[in-house]
Amino acid sequence: MYAIVDIAGQQYKVEKAQKLKVHRLEAEEGKHVELDKVLLVSDGKSITVGTPTVEGFRIAAKVLNHGKGDKVLVFKKKRRKGYQKLNGHRQYLTELWIEAILGKGEKFDASKSSAPKPVVKTEAPKKEKKVAAPKAEVKEAKATKKAAPKKAAAKKSPAKKAAPKKK
Repeated sequence: MYAIVDIAGQQYKVEKAQKLKVHRLEAEEGKHVELDKVLLVSDGKSITVGTPTVEGFRIAAKVLNHGKGDKVLVFKKKRRKGYQKLNGHRQYLTELWIEAILGKGEKFDASKSSAPKPVVKTEAPKKEKKVAAPKAEVKEAKATKKAAPKKAAAKKSPAKKAAPKKK
């Protein structure tokens, strides 16, 4: 069984137990959403096409996570004019897990969800920063540097005498 559904202005073919990346939706991670703009439903034997939507059919989905898509580079150039411009773009995406295609009068039980567990992003352990010494210790260190005797300056070699002038 599959369905064609309109999500955020784009049409997707969905089946039960499928991951789907769509444009960012206003839903929290881990929450269930119902998509009601079902345009077509097929059960393998018959196909029902909506005008514009199929009445009573809905798609039950779970929001797995929000993220960004791959970077797309846009490069513009006008030859012999010295003009070139490079722009990058990353689309905000939402990853959905399709739970079920619900018919007329059917309800979805969220406790029987078959969605995979969301991946928890763990950060690598940060390097410890050096903690600055208290001000009193810094002042003591500076005072000891000032008290240390300076080395005597190295003696310069005497200047060479000028060569006698030629007549």
